[in-house]
Amino acid sequence: MKNNLFTIGRLSKQTGCVVQTIRYYERIGLLPEPDRSPRGHRLYNEDILNRLKFILRTRQLGFNIKERRQFLELVDGGNYTCQKIRQKTLLHTQEIKRKIKDLKKMERELLRMTDKCNDGNGTDCSILATLFQN
Repeated sequence: MKNNLFTIGRLSKQTGCVVQTIRYYERIGLLPEPDRSPRGHRLYNEDILNRLKFILRTRQLGFNIKERRQFLELVDGGNYTCQKIRQKTLLHTQEIKRKIKDLKKMERELLRMTDKCNDGNGTDCSILATLFQN
């Protein structure tokens, strides 16, 4: 389209983000309401494209919606420093480390249960017995 405007379909193709998710991000205010064509079609500019890329990348890195919103509010308000962004990123990294620790604990427990399993064809399953106990 002229003037670097994108339809929602083209925005979806360029970012790999499905149309329903783009609309969801608009509804919850992560993306601004786009301009409309005379026929009422959403028209997105490069700023929105870049903002969506930011939202998707932070999602890939495990930031939740609240955290993504906080980043965007800092950027939108011009009220950020590299130090603030670094702090938020380090806090997120600590949370990821905690989750990894929890996942490793779950993995050990699951392996412990499967190690006890006799892998028989009967209905006497030690894994189910363990799951029903706890």
